[in-house]
Amino acid sequence: MPKPLTDQDKRKQISVRGLAGVENVSDLKTNFNRHLHFTLVKDRNVATKRDYYFALANTVRDHLVGRWIRTQQHYYEKDPKRVYYLSLEFYMGRTLQNTMVNLALENACDEATYQLGLDMEELQDIEEDAGLGNGGLGRLAACFLDSMASLGLAAYGYGIRYEFGIFNQKIVNGWQVEEADDWLRYGNPWEKARPEYMRPVHFYGRVEHTPEGVKWVDTQVVLALPYDTPVPGYRNNVVNTMRLWSAKAPCDFNLKDFNVGGYIQAVLDRNLAENISRVLYPNDNFFEGKELRLKQEYFVVAATLQDIVRRFKSSKFGSTEVVRVDLSTLPDKVAIQLNDTHPAMAIPELMRILLDTDNDTYKCNFLLHVSLYFPPISQAWDICTRTCAYTNHTVLPEALERWPTDLLQNLLPRHLEIIYEINRRHLERIAKLYPGDHDRLRRMSLVEEGDQKKINMAHLCIVGSHAVNGVARIHSDILKATLFKDFYEVEPHKFQNKTNGITPRRWLVMCNPGLAEVIAEVIGEDYIRDLDQLKKLLTFVDDDSLIHDIAKVKQENKLKFSAYLEEHYKVKINPNSMFDVQVKRIHEYKRQLLNCLHIITLYNRIKKEPNKNWTPRTIMIGGKAAPGYHTAKLIIRLITAIGEIVNHDTVVGDRLKVIFLENYKVTLAEKIIPASDLSEQISTAGTEASGTGNMKFMLNGALTIGTMDGANVEMAEEAGEENLFIFGMRVDDVDAMDKSGYDAMDYYNRIPELKQAMDQIAGGFFSPDQHDLFKDIVNMLLHHDRFKVFADYEAYIKCQEKVNALYKNPKEWTKMVIHNIAGCGKFSSDRTISQYAREIWGMEPSLERIPRIHPLTVSGVNK
Repeated sequence: MPKPLTDQDKRKQISVRGLAGVENVSDLKTNFNRHLHFTLVKDRNVATKRDYYFALANTVRDHLVGRWIRTQQHYYEKDPKRVYYLSLEFYMGRTLQNTMVNLALENACDEATYQLGLDMEELQDIEEDAGLGNGGLGRLAACFLDSMASLGLAAYGYGIRYEFGIFNQKIVNGWQVEEADDWLRYGNPWEKARPEYMRPVHFYGRVEHTPEGVKWVDTQVVLALPYDTPVPGYRNNVVNTMRLWSAKAPCDFNLKDFNVGGYIQAVLDRNLAENISRVLYPNDNFFEGKELRLKQEYFVVAATLQDIVRRFKSSKFGSTEVVRVDLSTLPDKVAIQLNDTHPAMAIPELMRILLDTDNDTYKCNFLLHVSLYFPPISQAWDICTRTCAYTNHTVLPEALERWPTDLLQNLLPRHLEIIYEINRRHLERIAKLYPGDHDRLRRMSLVEEGDQKKINMAHLCIVGSHAVNGVARIHSDILKATLFKDFYEVEPHKFQNKTNGITPRRWLVMCNPGLAEVIAEVIGEDYIRDLDQLKKLLTFVDDDSLIHDIAKVKQENKLKFSAYLEEHYKVKINPNSMFDVQVKRIHEYKRQLLNCLHIITLYNRIKKEPNKNWTPRTIMIGGKAAPGYHTAKLIIRLITAIGEIVNHDTVVGDRLKVIFLENYKVTLAEKIIPASDLSEQISTAGTEASGTGNMKFMLNGALTIGTMDGANVEMAEEAGEENLFIFGMRVDDVDAMDKSGYDAMDYYNRIPELKQAMDQIAGGFFSPDQHDLFKDIVNMLLHHDRFKVFADYEAYIKCQEKVNALYKNPKEWTKMVIHNIAGCGKFSSDRTISQYAREIWGMEPSLERIPRIHPLTVSGVNK
């Protein structure tokens, strides 16, 4: 039995989790039973735990609906500028607890389920993750939606409702095996289908140039069916919308073509159209130029832009009629943010709408209005560039999208024509600025010549946007100095930095309530809306009471996670050991292999001197490898193989354990991050655009060991570099090594411990049944390692020795933790989104609460 709460405990829990009033609890119980009875058609005799989860989810959703309708009414009353965040990925995770946090319902729901004889945590665990993303890019989009709602911005997330999200990862005999993520098999209580806003999307066909204008004809049509998910702000009564499109075949799909007896096949062929929204491509930082992927990218763009124009034209309270006919004012009311190049087709699609769309009243008025002053295409281009903005997420060449022109010609012939015209005008301008500089024209062209002609989508995004941003200061500087140097020289005003952030609601209040309450007790709860207030903790950095409370919360989180690990992995965990964690996508640039070399070195040292006073460690690595990425899958096999040897070595005992965390996803992150002591952020300097996992660990009281890469640089500035474990080459060092040459064999021959570790991997010490199992990894590390693992090995090992020494002094360790938490203010996605709003979108955030008014029956307000 848990011990009774003291008045102080109750005060802390109320501040962070909301008030469990008698009336609230009673209403929740009544509505829970109503949903169980009327929505799920069950009684308590036959209901399953899943039924109880759905009843609770629907009960909580009821609290969203009135606010949701009222928010849309408010936007139609005020007619603000609206921002549309276009992303092929939204890695939302679970919704129930996050909604309870943002609506201050957690305590009331906890009490209501308790009185109903149910366990809240059990019900929460039934919810499927909405895993509609691969990693950082998709999770960032989810954090941004939370912040846009919490800052009162009229914002919409647009993406694809993948039937199958990121695959579920199973580890079988040490290898990754992929299973389909059928996350919708039991239904999704948080979404609402909107068939009334279904939109046609065209593919294939041909282009006709007629005296009446350009026509795209003989196309195949796929219908885009929208599903809306509410996105609540933090206790401000704002509920924004994430609209995800699902592909549906039209009723006449192929039917007009079938021969006698072909009806059945024609109906079955509808799947070909509906495959567009079937599955998320499981690639992170890798471009896969498949036709289906291009279809997905255009599908979301075409449906979304129709929706944007429809809403722009009829954006008047209570009206579904067209009230705006002049699209020249579009940039005053619409901001479109392209989350990487995946939605880049928005640029030629918007141009197509402005130039080609006929039979619309706004078309005639628009062209008549502008033709007196501008050629129509110039005015259309001005509208397009002032509306769109582009965020770049990577500098890795294999991740940059380059679509073959023959694929575009077949699938989207009109768009290819428009891209060619954009490029012609763009190159004319560059030629005037740099006469005779043909190499510059080649470098800056949207069209890359060669064996296969391709369209460079990043170049299209830069030319077609009024703002281009990287996602950490060092990343933005690298873009300006290298990847987009030519474009920066022409239009330096376009280039900005927007360092990524995370939402403190999910990544502290929800996943680490103990720490959130300790902080609230010291500085109040306003920091949840204004993370900069964490700086106030610096006043208490030497306060023994705070040091004790923070260390106690960490230990409680570790004990809870230890129990989880022992249940799932059958490995006995020492909860007093340092929890050393690296969780992220498996990729060579993230250098899980450097971590492996440290594990082997530590193992060898313990074996050599078993009686020494070693700092015990539980090293956990987790993440998914793209199914076609051989090296990444082999890295996973190496980690599991090392674990098999280390964990069964009685000499080592509980001083070193190695666990590969299976099926890393948002929900597992919410468990592991609050329990972590050390966060591994060890990418080669200049390769990680930003990272957001690094911020989550920092906010939850883990110390960072890392290179000066991505947002680590700014984290070191905010917390003080002395409060992070920074090691290794800087960007300039890496550049210099690229010029002088990197010789892995030199390090191998010079560093005995490195040689020993590599010889063990190569000689089958960790794979006794197949000695050459890891030959491809060994060959890569020794002969063609782009990411220079060996060059940072010595510095990394020395830095890990400093980590060991500090961990033996719990008080000093915790003081460093407090410095880190206090330095987290900058890394709130609220700050990031405020900067996007003011500096790119021309909008002003607001912390005002929308007044709650009883929902009115008003036509068209939830559009």
